[in-house]
Amino acid sequence: MKTKLIAPSLLSADFGNLQRDIEMLNNSQADWLHIDVMDGRFVPNISFGFPVMKTIQQHAKKFVDVHLMIVEPEKYVEEFIDYGADLVSVHYEACTHLHRTINLIQSKGAKAGVVLNPSTPVLMLEDIIKDVDLVLLMSVNPGFGGQKFIENTYKKIAETKDLILSNNSTALIQVDGGVNLDNASKLFEAGADVLVAGNAVFSTENPERTIELLKI
Repeated sequence: MKTKLIAPSLLSADFGNLQRDIEMLNNSQADWLHIDVMDGRFVPNISFGFPVMKTIQQHAKKFVDVHLMIVEPEKYVEEFIDYGADLVSVHYEACTHLHRTINLIQSKGAKAGVVLNPSTPVLMLEDIIKDVDLVLLMSVNPGFGGQKFIENTYKKIAETKDLILSNNSTALIQVDGGVNLDNASKLFEAGADVLVAGNAVFSTENPERTIELLKI
């Protein structure tokens, strides 16, 4: 059966009503909760850290997917797992010792993902693809929500799928950035398994219905 998972990004939630928005997602057809962590160094923006993760842990009833857009993520992955992360994804561009960091995440009981920026070629994952649980392809330049989708992502999905199949990997393909009702079905058809959607969900009048439509 083809995987079609939707992971709404809490970066676009109402932080004044975070518990309300998490409970809405708990009751929706959302599959994962996507948490974007930014440090103001790896990306030109700062989002949130452990205090917000603690709030999410208290209320989330679904799979928690943490995307670390930070330098030296290996220093913090254990703490994010302690705060309820079921999957931790780190950037290829931010990890000097990527294999070691992936092993660390998995040794703590979480799934491990590797993230590629739009300009990083898929072939850079050749030596790690059998070890990761997920490949996250950024379809915008990371750091801010609401950006325009980069069309080259479709080509990268196909290349990633080929790499996974040729290495007998079980990694899922996730796409993050500019995902909306206009391109979701096309992304799934191209080979994506998990779509991250922020503004496309939370800026609508009926987020729960939007999540349903993204899965069609």
